[in-house]
Amino acid sequence: MKPILEVKDLSVTFQTFEGKVQALDQVSFDLFPGETLGIVGESGCGKSVTSLSIMRLIPDPPGKVEQGKILLDGKELLSYSPAQMRKVRGNRISMIFQEPMTSLSPVFTVKEQIAEVFRLHQNLSRKEAVRKSIEMLERVNIPDPAKAAGYYPHQMSGGMRQRVMIAMALACKPDILIADEPTTALDVTIQAQVIDQMKALQQEMGMSVLFITHDLGVIAHTAKRVIVMYVGRIFEQASAADLFAEPLHPYTRGLMESIPKTGAKLTGKQGDLQEIKGVVPSLLDLPQGCKFCERCPEKMDICAQKEPELIPVSPERSCRCWLYKKE
Repeated sequence: MKPILEVKDLSVTFQTFEGKVQALDQVSFDLFPGETLGIVGESGCGKSVTSLSIMRLIPDPPGKVEQGKILLDGKELLSYSPAQMRKVRGNRISMIFQEPMTSLSPVFTVKEQIAEVFRLHQNLSRKEAVRKSIEMLERVNIPDPAKAAGYYPHQMSGGMRQRVMIAMALACKPDILIADEPTTALDVTIQAQVIDQMKALQQEMGMSVLFITHDLGVIAHTAKRVIVMYVGRIFEQASAADLFAEPLHPYTRGLMESIPKTGAKLTGKQGDLQEIKGVVPSLLDLPQGCKFCERCPEKMDICAQKEPELIPVSPERSCRCWLYKKE
């Protein structure tokens, strides 16, 4: 099966007042038709920059794609003109942004904002676009969709706003949906409802999903394959089953161990939450060798001297760690 989306050696920098920042460093992955690929990592590790690069929404300047390719069905998106990309966004590739309250316009009703997608990509009349907007709200289980369509975003709860974002993203039945932290600001029960809704619509439409989150619990229930990112680099790639059964990289293991355990005591040493020591280093002052070296409990002498490549461990698995370098 051929991938629908190919990202090859993608490197992105940002020019700041303090110097050039390497936000992505030779990131490569494929997304196949109908699958869900998860991208996880701490804040500031390049997850959102990856998604914005695919959508060609990195502001230039200060951002710049230094090298790499982004192929949609074999066609290079980085060579597309702004007009060509406008036809792709919302039509072939859609995106759910992190915070719906800031992503939705406060001065237009919900139906006007969804209808704009239909009018732009399907050339529908205003009346027909509004009708289809109400249909989309019904499909994402908004109560009384005809009434809710006339609401402004501030009149809706966080869960309803997120459903509006999903309705808008799926209006034109895209081939690829990029979900960037779609459940971060929601409580647990609403999170579960939104995720179940997305999975049901994915199966119905047969689309591919790039699911970006810091929540490994969400990834465990949604993704088929997982990419673990750190300071703009891929540190581990594996199927979700393999990753959760046996995380290889010390960073991945640290992320796993930091998840609260069900039934754990809340007092005493046994109930203490595990943490990854230290903080994510500044992109302006990265360590010389392995970028995780200063936080790693298993570091060796070579780790501080030379950065490892992404090392194949098995045909479908790779890890950026000297522990897996074969002599």
